[in-house]
Amino acid sequence: MRRRSHLRNALEYCVAVVALKSLQWAPRKLAFALARFYTRLLDLAIPRLRRVARRNLALALPEFTPLRHAQIVDGVFRSIARILVTFAKFPAIRRGYLGQWIRLEGGEYFDQARQAGRGVLVATAHLGNWELSAFAHALMTAPMNVVVRPLDNPLIDVLVERRRALTGNQPIGKKNFARSILKALAANQAVGILIDQNAALDTGVFVNFFGVPASAGSGFARFAAHSGAAVVPGFALWSDLEQRYVLRFYPPLTMTGDVVRDTQTLQSMLEEVIREYPDQWLWVHRRWKTRPPGEPSPYESAPLVATPRAGL
Repeated sequence: MRRRSHLRNALEYCVAVVALKSLQWAPRKLAFALARFYTRLLDLAIPRLRRVARRNLALALPEFTPLRHAQIVDGVFRSIARILVTFAKFPAIRRGYLGQWIRLEGGEYFDQARQAGRGVLVATAHLGNWELSAFAHALMTAPMNVVVRPLDNPLIDVLVERRRALTGNQPIGKKNFARSILKALAANQAVGILIDQNAALDTGVFVNFFGVPASAGSGFARFAAHSGAAVVPGFALWSDLEQRYVLRFYPPLTMTGDVVRDTQTLQSMLEEVIREYPDQWLWVHRRWKTRPPGEPSPYESAPLVATPRAGL
């Protein structure tokens, strides 16, 4: 990977701080308007994001019209705007103020899993508001361990990690992450892991995801088999009706010890929830980048015919 310059890191950091502080200090209504403006700029500045999202939607949901695809992508950028606002407001969100932003549903599934005494693996994804999910969970119950990938910009990475830790959550990075996860589970703690990212050939297995073979990380299933921990899906999903998020836990998933089978179970569950909330998943990620040997990447093929935006 090409080494990033100090100047680039510094400029990106300054932009991030200005955007974050403007959202943090602005009243809620104004903050959402500002965030939608920022994500509009992001959309225009990096057109690759929309192209990737449309390609993913053409692969995963071919039954939808191009206009519906465009509407979903617009929804993705609105979802990103909501994430930016809540992340900026983290320092002000406390227990007495939390209900304005999020409520808990299905908490009994998590509590029952903890009572089993072998730890809880929380299967989550870039769906809804994954940042608020862990942040709020620590206030509602207890801090948890969260597996994170360091950001490319080390200055922004420090900024983000400080906010993630405000409610006591413990990040687990790449270094000795397997040992840290198993240690936390052995202590009957919860560990949140994102399961929706593309995996390289040496770390993933191919499963069916929206009817298309996708390489999914096998680590989650291996941790579940090794530890015997309960596996509970959980996502913070936006409710237009309530104008706040719902941190929804689902019934525990049955793991068999077969890595491929269990990984398929996880991805099938995730697909089901994404189909229910398609505009809240991060379609801009190249989810189907890794292909079986000899099969070309869908992102290297001819570009899709341009379609108009549905309107942000």
